Amino acid sequence: MSLLALPDRAADADPLALAVVALLAGGYLFALSRDRRCWPRRRTGAWLAGCALLAVALGPPALLPAGPAGHMAQHLLIGMFAPLALVLGAPVTLLLRVAPPPVRRAVAGLLRARPLHVLAHPATAVLLSTGGLWLVLATPLYAAAESHRLLHHGLHLHYLLAGYLVAWSVAGPDPAPRRPGLPVRLGALLIASAGHSVLAKYLYAHADTLPPGLAERDADGLRAAARLMYYGGDLAELLLAIALFGAWYGRRWSRAKRGPHAPTGGQVGRYSTSGRPGVP
Repeated sequence: MSLLALPDRAADADPLALAVVALLAGGYLFALSRDRRCWPRRRTGAWLAGCALLAVALGPPALLPAGPAGHMAQHLLIGMFAPLALVLGAPVTLLLRVAPPPVRRAVAGLLRARPLHVLAHPATAVLLSTGGLWLVLATPLYAAAESHRLLHHGLHLHYLLAGYLVAWSVAGPDPAPRRPGLPVRLGALLIASAGHSVLAKYLYAHADTLPPGLAERDADGLRAAARLMYYGGDLAELLLAIALFGAWYGRRWSRAKRGPHAPTGGQVGRYSTSGRPGVP
């Protein structure tokens, strides 16, 4: 999830990217306006916070420090902090509350699809996130993105989606049939944390040669970025662990309060992953 940014940040904000962020925020608020029941304010706050973090990361470079450390801060926001906040906004649950029955059934079918189960498994999500990061930093892919703006944006999108998958598979409040139990999710989080820490130390120790193929190299700046990657990644993973155990404790407390016959699995409120009201 934590990652090193590309060294050629645009001099100005990307209007298209900011427009997409605004669309995400506006779409969520529109869905919220159609919900006739009480929606938790913490969910709305989490989603808007995630959008704000993306806006900072994709906005004017003056909002972040200069040099490689600023690039690292940008990508910590895109790949770790913003995805966790967006996941905690529970957008799928909100969609199931306000969408018409055909849309709910379509969403339920997607949630039950085996390809999604494989893609959103914690092990797969961690492989895409951490493995993708190693691939970028240990090969000329990082340097190639300096001169290919489409690749630059493609990597941004990959970081955001991979970070979202990790947060959703580990601690997401949205319905997810066949989501592995706590031991598997905790193990995936520990592996991701170890992978990021090792990569940060490796980058710090080999700042004179990694990433390979750079036209200009600021070894001191790369070491500063590696330090930020190490400590910033630890902070993001700590927040993810808090979300994981908070959700686990909340479900246990809720089941104990409602009794042994309370519905479990993919049900969320009155809507479940079947896409029909009240059907578990």
